[in-house]
Amino acid sequence: MSRLYAKPMPAGSVLLLLLFLAVLLSAIGVSYSAHWNRQLLNSLYAELSVRDKAQAEWGRLILEQSTWTAHNRIESMAAERLQMRIPDAAEVQMVAP
Repeated sequence: MSRLYAKPMPAGSVLLLLLFLAVLLSAIGVSYSAHWNRQLLNSLYAELSVRDKAQAEWGRLILEQSTWTAHNRIESMAAERLQMRIPDAAEVQMVAP
């Protein structure tokens, strides 16, 4: 009868296998981390672009508001549409408190 005996693995090969697995897991972790970082960076740039567009729109709206509320524009609209005018000094009446 022939018996097959399994040769025991040398102690250094178990350590080598564990180190190989650790390096493999570390490489996968670095790759995943780099990918996740790129995704977050792309999201950041997209949000910064949205912010910049919103700030530009806000600036245009403020400029438009200042145009619509300019005193000379209001005065000209009051004169044209409502026929308003500045009263003469004779037309002004003072009311006593």
